[in-house]
Amino acid sequence: MYIYNVTSNVSDAVHDTWITWMKQEHIPQVLAVGTFYEAKLTRVLVEEEMGGKTYSVQYRAKTREDLDRYYTQFAEILRTEALKKFGENVLAFRTELEVVDVYSVTKH
Repeated sequence: MYIYNVTSNVSDAVHDTWITWMKQEHIPQVLAVGTFYEAKLTRVLVEEEMGGKTYSVQYRAKTREDLDRYYTQFAEILRTEALKKFGENVLAFRTELEVVDVYSVTKH
C-alpha cells in the first residue's frame, strides 16, 4: 500500500472556504478518479510561525501503478485548480510513503 500525503498550511483569510472546499469538492474529486481507495483529512497539531492552520490529507493507493497513474493523468489538473482558487493563501508540499507493515491491537 502507498500513501500520498499532502500537507497544507492554510492562511486564516481562506481557512473556512478551503476546509469546506476540501471536504465537499476536492477530496471527493480526487477519490473519484479511481486511483485511491481512501482519504483521511487530519489537522496537524503544531503552532506554525507563519500563522494559519496546517492540515494533512493522506490518500491511500493499493499499488504503485495506481499512484503513478494519478500523477500522470490527474495530479496536474487538480493541483492547478487548487492554485487558481487559493493562490499563495495555501502552501502545500507532498510526500509519498510505502507501508511496510501494519500492526493492530485486538481487545479481548
